[in-house]
Amino acid sequence: MVQKNSPMIEKLRRDELVVSAKLNITHPFCAEIAAYAGFDAIWLDMEHVPSDYNEVMHAFYAAKARGAETIVRTTRGAYSNLTRPLEMDATAIMVPHVMGVEDAKQVAYYTKFHPIGRRPIDGGNGDGMYCMMGVEDYIKYSNEQKLTIIQIEDIEAYEQVEEIAQVPGIDMLFFGPADFSHSLGQPCNIGNDKTIEAKRRVAEIARKYGKLAGTVGGTGNMRDLYDMGYRLINLTADVCAIGDTFCAVMKEVDKFRSSL
Repeated sequence: MVQKNSPMIEKLRRDELVVSAKLNITHPFCAEIAAYAGFDAIWLDMEHVPSDYNEVMHAFYAAKARGAETIVRTTRGAYSNLTRPLEMDATAIMVPHVMGVEDAKQVAYYTKFHPIGRRPIDGGNGDGMYCMMGVEDYIKYSNEQKLTIIQIEDIEAYEQVEEIAQVPGIDMLFFGPADFSHSLGQPCNIGNDKTIEAKRRVAEIARKYGKLAGTVGGTGNMRDLYDMGYRLINLTADVCAIGDTFCAVMKEVDKFRSSL
């Protein structure tokens, strides 16, 4: 038995645009709604959100059941924090705050199997079809149909980005403008010249070395980001969508109340 190839990865390898929605509310309903809306991928966050693996797993399966794939942003620390989302059969993991080339090498070492790295072998979970998949097929599937995404969001990593892009097993460089501007001493000033230049350069270097490039954006700058070379763009978040709708409704309520 073998697993099916990832439609999301096939799109990326055809140089097509893939869009995602980030979920801070790790609930199956949110994942299902985003999948119904048509997003290619659901970004489930474990860096900034106090979600456990059980909650992530339920949201993951809700998205998967409706045709969306999943990216799990991991916590840092034990190697199992990197491998568990892969074993749940997430299409990709996103590793935050990779600080340099040695850090990137360690991430690749623990998330790719031989001959790239030494990810611990199990096979008894979703990605290995619960031991119904042969080991050779499992290793091939995982190395080819799982993305290891690292975030370039600190000046320290940016200074080594060309070396990082050459690390075998790193599939995508994901530029984080908010934390990058923070590392420059300009928190959330993502429009500063150094951040804009870094955004361009990360995409250029990713393409130069055959890697994918991802970042955050919106429908207003989607074309610009695509033209830069970004093929995974996160366009929204659940908390933003809910907050915008609630605020818009209450703005109309306030107008009505003031007219009485």
